[in-house]
Amino acid sequence: MTVFLYVLGLVLFAFGLLVSIAWHELGHLSTAKLFGIRVPQYMVGFGPTVWSRKKGETEYGIKAIPAGGYIRMIGMFPPGKDGKIEARSTSPWRSMIEDAREASFEELQPGDEDRLFYTRKPWKRVIVMFAGPFMNLVLAVLLFFGSAMAIGFEAQTTKVAGVQKCVIPQSTKREACQTGDPVSPAYAAGLRQGDKIVAFNGTPVEDWNTLSDHIRDTIGPATITVQRGDQRLDLHPTLIKNEVYKKDADGRVVQPLQTVPAGYLGFASKTEVTPLTFGQSVTRMSDQLQAGVESVIALPGKIPALADAAFGGGERAQDSPVGVVGAARISGELMTLEAPPQTILVWFMNLLVMFNVSLFLFNMLPLLPLDGGHIAGALWESIRRNTARIFKRPDPGPFDVAKLMPAAYVVAGVFVCFTLLVLVADIVNPVKLT
Repeated sequence: MTVFLYVLGLVLFAFGLLVSIAWHELGHLSTAKLFGIRVPQYMVGFGPTVWSRKKGETEYGIKAIPAGGYIRMIGMFPPGKDGKIEARSTSPWRSMIEDAREASFEELQPGDEDRLFYTRKPWKRVIVMFAGPFMNLVLAVLLFFGSAMAIGFEAQTTKVAGVQKCVIPQSTKREACQTGDPVSPAYAAGLRQGDKIVAFNGTPVEDWNTLSDHIRDTIGPATITVQRGDQRLDLHPTLIKNEVYKKDADGRVVQPLQTVPAGYLGFASKTEVTPLTFGQSVTRMSDQLQAGVESVIALPGKIPALADAAFGGGERAQDSPVGVVGAARISGELMTLEAPPQTILVWFMNLLVMFNVSLFLFNMLPLLPLDGGHIAGALWESIRRNTARIFKRPDPGPFDVAKLMPAAYVVAGVFVCFTLLVLVADIVNPVKLT
């Protein structure tokens, strides 16, 4: 059964990956057709074609390697200054430029002169290139809000799951009471499993973080109000100082684990799956986007540790970059966890959310051959042409993005090397769920 669930996780992630890629390319396709650009091909994947069908002027298909996708638009790059599509040179850099230029015109047909990508106004080209990453962002938001508001996330509540009989500093990392351990304030005050704490020192509490903050800030006598069945009772524990795990501003335990002195009551809160409100969903999605931006910025600094994990036997950090193979393995492991089905579903959906957020952020980098590179080229052209018009200078014409192809090959080479490094690490030293 475990093997079946693991394989099911792999299959579901592969399907989610294909949908995400197809959705991305649909953004490019729909806006390109909207602006009258001819699109001969819409493909999901790379390599040999597994299936394809031509509808109208566009061939739609699936290729063997689900590692990306593309649409082919006519006239991605303008002709050279002499108006020619092809002008060969002995320079290898120049050959790269002309190869790219020739490829963008290789399926040119009579009547396509007014349907070329580069002839569209810069703002239209920006929309076409932005539409792909934007679709990934839309999909991420829909998946997140759908799972967060319909199902929710596991969260600690003010309900009592268990009461500690004694006080054990968390820095000792033991669970059993020993002779000499003081009785916990919660046990001494008569707190029971199943109680729900509704107030602390007369102040109503509705969530765990608020209650936890009150407890940590209090050392000495306190009054906690609990709901026990149909009864509402006031208990009077005397909180003591203890070593507890440090929390961040959002109430999450800081990693790596650190302990701080704080007030201590001595009970375990019950964890429940709780749907988020719309406002909570907005906040949490914003946090994920911010974390994604920070991860992209920090990515270069993580490469040495990633290489050590792949080839040097170093420990793989939990926040290490993960590729498609690593994400698929995590998806497989998710399905084998002993957790409620709705919790596993939310975690799986969140994995797809993070994948689509990553696609959005990476594609928005202003580097060719990424979408952001084409967007940057169109914006630069707009600035040049508008500046020329303001100062009544000759129109400089379309910005020749093809001239940047040598740099694009370098960027592509860096991405290929990074992808291979992540692939090796995901195989030999994968990130595992904890």
